[in-house]
Amino acid sequence: MSSARVDYIAPWWTYWLHEFPHVNLRFQPLDHTFKPQDENYQQSLIFLGCVAAAGLGVNLLCLAIYLSCLCCCRKDEEEEESKKSNSCCVTWAAVAAGLICCVAVGVGFYGNSEINDGVYQLTYSLYNVNHTLAGVDSLITGNVGGMQSGLNEHLSRLGEIFAARGDFVQTLQFMQQMSENIIKQLLGLPDWEKAKVDLAAIADQTAYVEYYRWLIYLLILILDLVICLAACLGLAKQSRWLLTTMMVCGVLTLILSWASLGADVATAVGTSDFCVAPDKFLMNQTKDVMSSDIVHYYLYCSQTLPNPFQQVSGA
Repeated sequence: MSSARVDYIAPWWTYWLHEFPHVNLRFQPLDHTFKPQDENYQQSLIFLGCVAAAGLGVNLLCLAIYLSCLCCCRKDEEEEESKKSNSCCVTWAAVAAGLICCVAVGVGFYGNSEINDGVYQLTYSLYNVNHTLAGVDSLITGNVGGMQSGLNEHLSRLGEIFAARGDFVQTLQFMQQMSENIIKQLLGLPDWEKAKVDLAAIADQTAYVEYYRWLIYLLILILDLVICLAACLGLAKQSRWLLTTMMVCGVLTLILSWASLGADVATAVGTSDFCVAPDKFLMNQTKDVMSSDIVHYYLYCSQTLPNPFQQVSGA
């Protein structure tokens, strides 16, 4: 069997997001290590959301200035041709904006579906890992119990039967020593139940949050699409009431879109910090349960690495 191993390489966009500046709320730069329990790291993600809030403020300010100029700077008397020209310009600008919004909504539907598929694969993998680790613990417990009770009992019985044969007794003693060494090695394996992280609980919580995230984003995208279509209908029918209503709904949607953008950027940056170096996070989480050499051996599964269990048994 070949000892070659396919190295883990994160996608290029994770490195791009990983390089985003990490600054806490006191404007102090931080390192880019994924530490979700650290207060400063949490503040760095909140800071990204605050940047999106600042962008929302600038957007609303520009919109307010434009509407103020449009209402206050209009002349009382305008020529008919000038009115038609301005009306045509506004109409075409609104239609272009509506088409761009529809394209953006289509991209949003695709992105929302891809995120949902990715989270489903993540939860499926977490369930598989948890099932594998639980199976390993069950096998270790069963083998240790069987060897401590059944095997020792049979060896003792055979020792009584072949007590007169010195060579047989010597062989049984050697087997007894081998079984004790095997039990010692099995007991030296890490107990995953003592780890701080419950993978099944994380998978359940992730699936629960992802369901409502997918539903909320789906409703926001549908709302954006309805507003664009209603605005085009209002322009076609020249209905001021419909246009005014859609404008108010558009402002509310603008606020929701910026809020979702801030949440998405913070989540994407945090996920990228984990994906760039997941082994460091796993080693930090399991450092109180097992040594870093054993975790490194489990993560990379390479035959070129020294077996830490053989080193322990040899010592």
